[in-house]
Amino acid sequence: MPDEDGHPSPQEMSLQVVLTALADPLRYAVVSELLRQPAGTERTCASFDLPVSKSTTTHHFRVLREAGLVRQVDRGNSRAATLRRADLDSRFPGLLDLIAAES
Repeated sequence: MPDEDGHPSPQEMSLQVVLTALADPLRYAVVSELLRQPAGTERTCASFDLPVSKSTTTHHFRVLREAGLVRQVDRGNSRAATLRRADLDSRFPGLLDLIAAES
């Protein structure tokens, strides 16, 4: 069962859901960009400057969060996202390496 913020535990992460989330080019770009940052880097959703409306940006980050790709925390009037590297590496070994190699 996901936590109160909608983050699934590593055991609840589904490869199909993760791959579906990554199938969208904008969401894939967010994950790729987070991979290029030092581990633990927090970025606000707005800092990615996606070429979509604010509500669509919110939707994309919800999909990433619910798939287990990012962890989001409230930071005042915005939310910050962090890539769940350790969880993803333990649940799906090599997945992030494949994404990093494509970037």
